[in-house]
Amino acid sequence: MKRLLRLYRPFTVALALALAALALRPAAASLRDDENPRDRAVLDEVATTEVTGAVSTALGKVFTYGPGDIAATEDAAARELSGSALKQYRQIFGQVKKQIPAQRVTLTTRVVRAGVISLTGAKARLLVFLDQTATRAGEPAGTPAAAQLVVTAHRDHGHWTITDLKSV
Repeated sequence: MKRLLRLYRPFTVALALALAALALRPAAASLRDDENPRDRAVLDEVATTEVTGAVSTALGKVFTYGPGDIAATEDAAARELSGSALKQYRQIFGQVKKQIPAQRVTLTTRVVRAGVISLTGAKARLLVFLDQTATRAGEPAGTPAAAQLVVTAHRDHGHWTITDLKSV
């Protein structure tokens, strides 16, 4: 009996992975606006890698701040965000900015995983998973907290700019 179970174990694992993939497929499909035949998200590895890297780097810069680098964070936001993303960011960061000196909090943001949902022309949508760690001055590092965003980015003159951010 044990020998029989050992023989079927790889099959069981493969079956479990296949079922998990099928279960996740509708969830991934629901993130797409439409089934656009010009969508290059799966077909164009170079463009997918480029937009993933650009958006990941931008989010790290925009959502990392500390008491001594508020201006750098705002400059990064002005470069990397536009449209509704920049408007949302300025509203939220305006409130945070007032509290940073008194609370002496440093927020470090790291993109853990990012995947392109769709990529058509100069527009991309990504699902991004972040780890954010808040640390008060003089205290040990905080515990990372997870965040998920659906990010829309547009490419203009070779630069990807984030135009919309939605929390998932």
